[in-house]
Amino acid sequence: MTKHPVFDGHNDLLLRLLRGDVTAQGVADGLADGHIDKPRAIKGGFGGGMFAIFVPSPSDKAVRDEEMQQPTYDLPLPPPIEERVARDWTDRGFAALDDLRLAGAIQLCRTADEVQAALSGDAMAAVAHIEGAEAIDRDFEVLHGYHARGLRSLGPVWSRDTVWGHGVPFRFPSDPDIGPGLSDAGKALVKECNSLKILVDLSHLNEKGFDDVARISDAPLVATHSNAWAVTPHSRNLTDRQLDMIRDSDGMVGINFASAFLRPDGQMDADFTLDIVLRHFDHLIDRLGETRVGLGSDFDGALVPKPINDCAGLPRLLAAFASHGVDDSLMAKISHGNWLRVLRQTWGA
Repeated sequence: MTKHPVFDGHNDLLLRLLRGDVTAQGVADGLADGHIDKPRAIKGGFGGGMFAIFVPSPSDKAVRDEEMQQPTYDLPLPPPIEERVARDWTDRGFAALDDLRLAGAIQLCRTADEVQAALSGDAMAAVAHIEGAEAIDRDFEVLHGYHARGLRSLGPVWSRDTVWGHGVPFRFPSDPDIGPGLSDAGKALVKECNSLKILVDLSHLNEKGFDDVARISDAPLVATHSNAWAVTPHSRNLTDRQLDMIRDSDGMVGINFASAFLRPDGQMDADFTLDIVLRHFDHLIDRLGETRVGLGSDFDGALVPKPINDCAGLPRLLAAFASHGVDDSLMAKISHGNWLRVLRQTWGA
């Protein structure tokens, strides 16, 4: 166990498995590309995190990344995903988690105590997360079934619309006040998640939807992979008003490594120094306090800064924090302690 193992708020490794790009055994043994595998996790102190099950739209991510290199952009969102299609994909996502567990790459965790215990081992601590709740039925029978299989975190939307609410587009410059709030079904979903003690993820949700969750939820407000709008005015980032609401709920934010959400110019370009990450860190610490900031890398789902490169590069980020004046106590909070706190508060164990 490294001195400061990292628990990470969001990764998309499962998407690579579901697309057939890699195998579970490959993740366990080591991969030639991507951001996460077991050997690099051990090398970089990547203790685990939220493993997202995300249903992709039939669109070209490379084209989207190219468009996000323009000075301004406003990318059209793909249409909603059918419930039947989303459920089949999500079922496969849980099966992929099982494959990773059987290969010895992860330990599937249902409690904060299990996460904390797994951080000291070689297998990554994995919390099952659904990003975009298209697979969930209105009666929540499927939600209860997924909870029994280990689901402990859920985002009602990715950026495209769902029956539950509305996400923010990939738009720069822009604030997140785009579109209406949660539907009545979405409000019921938040209440059901509270009942099951499933964390409700605010990343990707638009501002009115964010406000609806804040009014309804009895749990800390959490954005697993978002940054500070005051530093980078991108629709995907959080305004100071939103950050203050998260602070007041004793929630937290995981810093997203996606280049376009870090760079003040909003560009999807990984060629920049970690000073920009530190600017977001300083602002988040200033608004949220030291107990409410962590990491939410978006590994295997985003173009991350070259100085980090992959999960083996996390020590370079922690070294940058240390050079910036972060002491040992705060480093422990940022790397994993704050996540353990908010998971215990949300899950009750």
